[in-house]
Amino acid sequence: MLYELRSYEALPGKLPALNKRFAEVTLKIFARYKMDVVGFWTNEIGGYSNELVYMMRFDDMGDRERKWKAFGADEEWQKARAASEADGPLLLRINARFLRPTAYSPAQ
Repeated sequence: MLYELRSYEALPGKLPALNKRFAEVTLKIFARYKMDVVGFWTNEIGGYSNELVYMMRFDDMGDRERKWKAFGADEEWQKARAASEADGPLLLRINARFLRPTAYSPAQ
């Protein structure tokens, strides 16, 4: 099992639009490609106030690559992304980390 921890730093004032895009469009497309979302978070204390963090679970790196490629090529996603960024981009930067559970981790 491979976990991908992603953090998106939104441009000033754009976090609500980013959350809306995930809630209304992105999650449906993730489901279409069987992309397993563990959860989404924003910072309560610490971190950046304009940061969205989420974790996804994949069988392995090959599974991850296939699913992200299909997602990126999805016509509905491309249209939704363009529409949500009509007034400019939403993101300043994206950070991704790949985590493999230890043998003793409850998350496998």
